[in-house]
Formats: sequence, structure tokens, C-alpha cells
Amino acid sequence: MAEQTEQAEHSGQAADSAQAGHPEQAGHPERPGHPGQPGHPAQTGQIGTAPSHLGAPGTTDGVRPRSRTRPLGEIRRWPGSFADRLTAPLPGVRAMARLAREGAVRPGADGLRDIPLLPFAPGPLPVVDTATVAVTWAGHASWVLGIGGLTVLTDPVWSRRIFGTPARITPVGVRWEDLPAIDAVVISHNHFDHLDAPTLKRLPRHTPVFVPAGLARWFRRRRFTRVTELDWWEGADLGGVRFDFVPAHHWSKRTLTDTCRSLWGGWVLTDQHDQSVYFAGDTGYGHWFKEIGRRHPDLDLALLPIGAYDPRWWLSDVHTDPEEAVHAFDDLGARNMAPMHWATFVLSAEPVLEPLTRVRAAWERTGRPREQLWDLPVGGSRLLTA
Repeated sequence: MAEQTEQAEHSGQAADSAQAGHPEQAGHPERPGHPGQPGHPAQTGQIGTAPSHLGAPGTTDGVRPRSRTRPLGEIRRWPGSFADRLTAPLPGVRAMARLAREGAVRPGADGLRDIPLLPFAPGPLPVVDTATVAVTWAGHASWVLGIGGLTVLTDPVWSRRIFGTPARITPVGVRWEDLPAIDAVVISHNHFDHLDAPTLKRLPRHTPVFVPAGLARWFRRRRFTRVTELDWWEGADLGGVRFDFVPAHHWSKRTLTDTCRSLWGGWVLTDQHDQSVYFAGDTGYGHWFKEIGRRHPDLDLALLPIGAYDPRWWLSDVHTDPEEAVHAFDDLGARNMAPMHWATFVLSAEPVLEPLTRVRAAWERTGRPREQLWDLPVGGSRLLTA
């Protein structure tokens, strides 16, 4: 979600280009209307549908469509912009003026006082076999997934600070030196709190990386040699695990000149036993959750964002709030939900503990079994067994 300048990736390190605004100050789409209102793109299906060459939702008569398989490491050409995938226009002068006038992008002192109460309980990483799926929350959108015998990192951010925001309010839940060999990395989009160059620099350059369309160049410039970039509804296979790239309601930007030049989305990972984990990345709420669930029925676990949502007029198009995350979980038809994207960086105005209290309340109102909500502490783990 964060979109700072590339020149400040970490402690003043050299950049690809200079000076872009901070996300909550200059980067999120203006909210032209709630996605539930008639005529909003999220309701009309203008955005979030599959590219025409992959087939559109609703045309398969109830049969699960297969995502298009691409080879690993394929060199591909993409359009110069993915702005046609946006669900709402990027912010204009009026939105910027309102943000400057209201200035509500960080919680006040009352909203920060619960930082000591944020759940942090690191433990040893689970040791799993190919029949077991394990998830460990390192914080924010960073997970350590054990699936199909592979260890996969999602949006790995082990840095203490990302440019333009305060330092982490909880430590990383897994020490880097405690990680096993990393078999793959998935990236949801290029904002700085999801694509962290200092963290990625720690990885061997032969680590397989799965990225959205248009983002492979960023990795290849950093000498990563096994980069697979995918469009929505495309997938690739590695070591018996399927990596499918699915739509999200977000956007991309890292510098002044690269707005929407790479895609954004989520990932569904499926093992040899048909156990599956959905990682949403950053997203607003909309019809795409039902389509993801239709194409990937019987998801075992959905990793869904619940934080960085206030003020809603500024952030609702790109970040689900806790109630919307529970609604998205219902749309997906998943068995279990693990909240993420909170309790790590202060990126918006809601009190730091509010996402947890609200998602628990929303879950209770659904009447679903409490054990299906995996509200893990930072550093916590859970297991699925085939």
C-alpha cells in the first residue's frame, strides 16, 4: 500500500528514480461512491473481470474454469499501463485538497495508546511434511507458508521501517535467521509495504519469485534469475504447488512516473492434495471475491487484510475494513480466515487495536464457529492437514 520514493528504499540507499508522494498523503484512489451503490464499477463488473483472452466470469455454466498455465521464467511483453483495471479514478485536486484540509491519516494519542496490547507471540516455525499446510504471520502482509513441501514467503517485509511511515509498532514475528531455505516468494503489488528491496536483497538471486504482470523487470534489474510474472487468471507450477494470480481492487505506484505500470492482485496456492491458501494482498471489497471462490472452490484458508481503512472516503476503494473482510470471506466460501495487514505499520487513522476488535465482532455476528477465525498474534502459527 505504501508508495514512497524509490530513492529511500532503506536508510537512504540508492534509488531507481526519485521522489513520489507518500500513499496516505498522495496516492490512494479517491472514493467516488461506495462499491455497494448502483453504477459503481465494482457492481457493474467494469473492473475485476478477466482479460478478454482469458475468458470472462459467468460464462462456464458452473464448471470451474481453469486458469491459463504459463511457463516459469517466461519473458513477456505488457501494455504500458494497467490503468484500465482500476475500479475508481486516482485522486484528483479535490481529494488532495480535502486530505490536506482534514489531515486525518494517522491516529491521535488515544489511538496509539494500545500499542503495548497488540498481540505478539513468536514461536518456533512448524516442521511440516508435504501433506500439511502451515502458516506463520510475520506481520503486516508477510507470511511464511509451508505448502506441498515448499516454504513460501508472501510480500516479505523484514525491515524495521519503510520510507515515509513510522517504524514498526511490533517486531517481525519470525527472525530472518530462523527461516528455512526459501523455495519461492509471491508479491501482490509494488507498494513499499509489500515490496521491500532491503528484505529481498537478503535472498539468493536464484530464488523463484512470482510477481504481477509488469513487475519482473524490477526483479531482473536486481539480478533475480527465476522471475515469473502473471496476469489475472493465470498460473504456474513449481515443485508440485500451483501458483494462481487472481484479481484485487487496488493499484500500483513506486515513483512519480510509474503509476499503474505493473498489475496488482492476490494469489491462490494449491498443493498436491488440493489444499489451498488464498493470499489477498491489498484489496478493496467487490464482486471479484465471489469469482475467485467460484474458480477456486473449497479454499482451506483465506489470508485477508483488515487494517489501514480509515478514513473510508479515502481508502474504501483499496482497503477492506474488518466487516468487509468477513463479507469477502463469505463470498469466497473458504473454510478458515486469518486476518492480516494490521498491528505492524501505522498507515491510516484508525486506532491500532480497532481492526482486531471489529473483525471479532463481525465474525461473531455471522454465527460461524469461532475456531474458523485464525486471529493469530504476530509470530503465531496454525496448521492444516490433508
